[in-house]
Amino acid sequence: MRKSLKSVLFLMMLVVFALVAAGCNSDASGGGSSSAVDVGIVLPTKDEPRWVQDEQRFKDALADSDYSTEILFSQGSSAKEKENVEALLNKGIKVLIITPHDGPAAAAAVEAAKAEDVTIIAYDRLITDTDAVDYYVTFDSLAVGAAQAQYLVDNAEGTDIPLYLYAGASSDNNAFLFFQGAWEVLQPKIADGTFKVANSSEAEALKDTKELSREQLSQIIGQVTTNWDPNESKNKAQTHLTSVGDDMKGDVAVLAPNDGTARSIADVFASDGAVSSYLITGQDAEKASIQYIIDEKQSMTVFKDVRSLVTDAMGMAVEVLDGNTPETTGTYDNGSVEVKAKQTPVIVVDQENVKAELIDSEYYEASEFTGLE
Repeated sequence: MRKSLKSVLFLMMLVVFALVAAGCNSDASGGGSSSAVDVGIVLPTKDEPRWVQDEQRFKDALADSDYSTEILFSQGSSAKEKENVEALLNKGIKVLIITPHDGPAAAAAVEAAKAEDVTIIAYDRLITDTDAVDYYVTFDSLAVGAAQAQYLVDNAEGTDIPLYLYAGASSDNNAFLFFQGAWEVLQPKIADGTFKVANSSEAEALKDTKELSREQLSQIIGQVTTNWDPNESKNKAQTHLTSVGDDMKGDVAVLAPNDGTARSIADVFASDGAVSSYLITGQDAEKASIQYIIDEKQSMTVFKDVRSLVTDAMGMAVEVLDGNTPETTGTYDNGSVEVKAKQTPVIVVDQENVKAELIDSEYYEASEFTGLE
């Protein structure tokens, strides 16, 4: 009887072992949770509302499609970005949509994907110094900077208006395009004395030069970069206001590159008793900045309807997966090749049209704000 019981137990153990082994073999061969993915998406960080909102929009864009997607975040690290691309390649992606943390540094990651016959779509930021980029989906970055600058020009009054310049990260090609677009509008007004540069000796030295070279842009941006970081923006603004006299205060104009930096810089200028008023730009139409605009703490934002950008990117990916050639509207030089691009228009939003552009279009709900008329 005992021998019989031992035999039964032994057989049960063999069955359990066989089942466990079979499960391991299934996972190793790509079964179970390691299913194939059609479109891999790599976004730069979860620490900015814009990219978190994009995550959901990308998911919604393929909700009714037979194609699958997986979205990963790089959290401001080029090394993590490369790991994310490798993880997606292991899942068999056919299209990679990627917003690089650092344009040149992302080249190695996309070259590895291109070597596996993956189509590369740069999303919102251009990947530079490589021929491995197939398409670029973007807003017209020069137009964004020009719109910010034109707002300052149109709303400034008088002459010798102190002008504070700020830029995005020097590792981001878009930061150069934004600043270039802004400079080409502001430069004539700096040269004729409407504005006087308050916080950049490099910009002051180049005030008679409308078309700046990449090196000249780099010299200015190196002085006024925010690295897209609100805390760095705040510290830089505090340093600038502390180092200037009252002749560089009063009614001032501020070129801030995006909404996150704009709010931080605006708070600093608002707290300085010698600053009587300020005009300040932004971009992205972040919810917090729309409230700032309503409350007259931020002057404007450049609304880039990300719903359209996501639709364009996903539409391009589906065209590729269907074996078709995506439609493009222009090209961008990434330092290695002319990358075919699909451009999406931008809209200037201030107190006058905030309701029409953002509420009536159902981008936001009125209940999300206070004081909206």
